[in-house]
Amino acid sequence: MKQLFLIILCSLLAACGSGSSDSGTSAATTQTDTSSDTSNNAQNDTNDSQNDTNDSQGDTSDDSADDTTQPSTFSLTSPAFNNQEALPTSYTCDGDNLSPPLNWTGAPANTQEYAISMATAANEQHWLVYNINGDIQTMAAGASIGTLGNNSVNNEQAYAPPCPQAPGQHFFTFTLYALSDSPSLAQNITVDRDTFLNAIDSLTLDTATLTVSVNRFPDVALSACEQVQQSVSNAGFNDVAVTCDNEYAYITSDTYPDHDLMNGITGSNEQIPVPAPGYAAPIPLDRQLSGTPTTIDAALGVAVNGVPIYDYSAQGELDLYQYDPKVDTKALGQLDNCGGHAGRGDDYHYHAAPTCMIAAMQNQGDDAILGWGYDGYPLFGHNNPDGSEIAEGTLDLCHGQTDSEYGYRYHTSDQAPYVFQCLMGEVNTQILPRVAPLSSDNPQMRANLTPPQGGVSNLQHTILADGTRSMTYTHQGTQYYVNYTPISGQENCYLFEQKTVSNGGIVETGTLCR
Repeated sequence: MKQLFLIILCSLLAACGSGSSDSGTSAATTQTDTSSDTSNNAQNDTNDSQNDTNDSQGDTSDDSADDTTQPSTFSLTSPAFNNQEALPTSYTCDGDNLSPPLNWTGAPANTQEYAISMATAANEQHWLVYNINGDIQTMAAGASIGTLGNNSVNNEQAYAPPCPQAPGQHFFTFTLYALSDSPSLAQNITVDRDTFLNAIDSLTLDTATLTVSVNRFPDVALSACEQVQQSVSNAGFNDVAVTCDNEYAYITSDTYPDHDLMNGITGSNEQIPVPAPGYAAPIPLDRQLSGTPTTIDAALGVAVNGVPIYDYSAQGELDLYQYDPKVDTKALGQLDNCGGHAGRGDDYHYHAAPTCMIAAMQNQGDDAILGWGYDGYPLFGHNNPDGSEIAEGTLDLCHGQTDSEYGYRYHTSDQAPYVFQCLMGEVNTQILPRVAPLSSDNPQMRANLTPPQGGVSNLQHTILADGTRSMTYTHQGTQYYVNYTPISGQENCYLFEQKTVSNGGIVETGTLCR
């Protein structure tokens, strides 16, 4: 699970607010889906909780607000390149095969030793050095200091220079570890990545990272399939698979992200996220712009971590030409600190910029693809890929603009609609995946959940070591909860226990399965 600093970072990145959609007169193609996220019926008497939401979404939690921990000053740099820049050829297989020069500062006061690793998002180890004296703060190119561990490229005790065989950008991250003591590693054993990480687990005081890219074939254009594959692999989400056929790239996941979930919600619908294995999001390889924007009462696309992305509303069809704060999931407090929540299928998805996912991306930056629309066009962040700001009025009805590489692209924003609210390209809505509600031996148990009037407070979602998920919250002074635990021997089945406002506060149990 993500550490506390990532949760705090996500809360700080989450932004609230509302704005007006662009006005227009062209007709929109609409598609409806009764199994999609329609649980957020209009709430009554929720003005107080809604007004509080806009403030709380942009702030940290109570615990983090009281946190007096000073931010780390530990940093790793290189005189040969900057973070997120290209690794000079000298340090690749096409150059001198030298390890690069590195400098570091700001280590914790009781640091006794350092260690350095270089790895890909898939944890392919290219370099490992440990037993670096605590007095050292610099390493020259090709230097031989400390003790070399085994790389996973050729299993040698040496620097394995990056040598990707496919076109496009490939990312590599240097990690510097400040250690309180020397790791206990016998001289006669193979010190691979796992052995090393286990040895320093209790010794690590702080870490600093430096990420570089390598593109050995800059003149070779990626195919549409490779573009989708690299957007996922470069982001570092190794549990998400991308396969292609002649028509589509399929981003396959269980829709359950590895970041904080549900915390920060005040307008709960009493749903809880449950993994949905086998969700295969089809991204068209032959992108074609359409003359008519398409709205869908379901997901419009998918993030690179495999989580579906909806428009800002969760109450049926969206009026593209008139922003409606009464259906804005973010303004109503229905989204967590990461821009998502669980829908009627107890499935997790985003309705706004996926801030916690962005914070976890290995290649985070303005040029990083955050997701894909179901029309095949990419989603970028708040700025243009070159880092420049997007001028007011540039984005069209669907929250996108033309793009020199892809033909068109979408963007996120702090103001509504936050992400794409329609699709400008051609899309076959008949093949789009949807997560159905859980099957149950007690079907009424989760069938008619609705947001409690006046909202909830103190909502906390936790995951225990045995896989149990627990969500507790308070409504009008009474605590309610939804818990579920995986059932041994029954794949994708869970034992649920709940006490919900929607069902009158009675304790209910049942077995629910995907």
